[in-house]
Amino acid sequence: MAYKNLLITGSNGCVGQYLIDWFLKNTQFRLYLMVRDRSKLPISVQKEKRVKLIICDIRESNKYKNEISKVNYLIHTATAWGDPQRAYEVNIKAFEELLEMLDIKKLEKIIYFSTASILNTNTELMRESLIYGTEYIKTKYKCFERLRESSFAEKTFAVFPTLVFGGTLGKYSKYPVSYLTSGLKEIAKWLWIARFLKLDSKFHFIHAKDIAQICGFLIKNHKEAKYKGFKKFVLGQKFISIDNAINILLKRNKMKRYFAIPLTRKILKLLLRILPIETTPWDSFSIKKYDFNHFPITNPETFRLKSHAKSLNDILTLSKLPRCNIN
Repeated sequence: MAYKNLLITGSNGCVGQYLIDWFLKNTQFRLYLMVRDRSKLPISVQKEKRVKLIICDIRESNKYKNEISKVNYLIHTATAWGDPQRAYEVNIKAFEELLEMLDIKKLEKIIYFSTASILNTNTELMRESLIYGTEYIKTKYKCFERLRESSFAEKTFAVFPTLVFGGTLGKYSKYPVSYLTSGLKEIAKWLWIARFLKLDSKFHFIHAKDIAQICGFLIKNHKEAKYKGFKKFVLGQKFISIDNAINILLKRNKMKRYFAIPLTRKILKLLLRILPIETTPWDSFSIKKYDFNHFPITNPETFRLKSHAKSLNDILTLSKLPRCNIN
């Protein structure tokens, strides 16, 4: 039996390791795992017979040109931010060079990870992302534009995760902890004051394990007519407001809320002018935009699967966030 080859870039990241776990458990694929530091992968994964490590920065992928040419599926999660030059080299140049190493006759499907920050409410490209965005957002915008016009478009699913949670807090976590899950540790410092503010700004979230099962479904069912051709999926659960999130956290920590001052869009704009707060162009635009909800949204239930974390309460429980001791 001829086994399929799947290449996962960014394999030692939070989403990457949930993907590895899903495909090892649910398929017989050979996994080519691109990592910069093998020590960040569990020993059990490194010893798995179906795993081959591609140890390099994605900008040095040509060292493994032979292996890459054998790939049937590519899930591209590797990314860079912070430095504009590195963001361009990793998010655009290296990715396009990687595509050229693939044998398009053997290649069946690409799942390309972008960011929901480049899309508007109707999941169309948002021009303001290119004007005000960080180097990460701008390069993701440009790469998406180029990819959908490329010869690989017909074999591509572009996924746009919203706020990603994953891993667990505390000393031990089977998976790397996502930035947002790690940020939950700061909740105790701000919840005491957040309970006196009301902000109806909307947002979506999704757990990395749910991202993995969506990607698995798209790969395994890619031959079905409705899942063919270039498509985009914004990954997230039904939106909630920041005020809803505050109420959930207050209830979880048995804290009372006597009153709340509404922070409308107008008030936020005014505070931005008055207070001595340094903001980036993207920060200012985000405050003006106010809501970050999208339609349509994709989660496991879209494909008749069951979400690992459907609600914010599920997220908080799975993250093992300790309860606050604030009255």
